[in-house]
Amino acid sequence: MRADLSIKIEQDYKRAAVLLDQLLDTVGENQRHPLFGFLEVLGTLVESYESDHVKIKGATGGEVLAFLMEEHGLTQSDLPEIGSQGVVSEILHGRRELNTRQIKALSKRFGVSPATFF
Repeated sequence: MRADLSIKIEQDYKRAAVLLDQLLDTVGENQRHPLFGFLEVLGTLVESYESDHVKIKGATGGEVLAFLMEEHGLTQSDLPEIGSQGVVSEILHGRRELNTRQIKALSKRFGVSPATFF
C-alpha cells in the first residue's frame, strides 16, 4: 500500500513552508547535502498544495509576492535575492515589475512554480 504524501490542510502547509525555508537556508543548492533529497520532495509537496490552494487568480506578481511575504512573516528587507528594500517596495506598490531573475529566485525561495508570479 502506498502512502499519500500530499499536504491536505492549511496548517500542515504552513508548517511545511516554514520547514522548507529552513531547509533552503541550510541546504541551499548543495546537491550533495544529506537533506537535499528531502528538500526536493518537500518543495514538490508545497508547490503542489500552492498550485491547488494558494494561486491568486488575476493577481499581479507584486500582489502574489505580498501574499507570500505575509504567509511567511517576511519584511521587504528579508528578500535580498530580488534587490534592495527599495526595489521590493516598488514591486509591492506596482511601480516595478518582477523580472525573470527575480521570479526564478522567488519561486525557489517559496517553493512555487514561476508561473505563480504571472
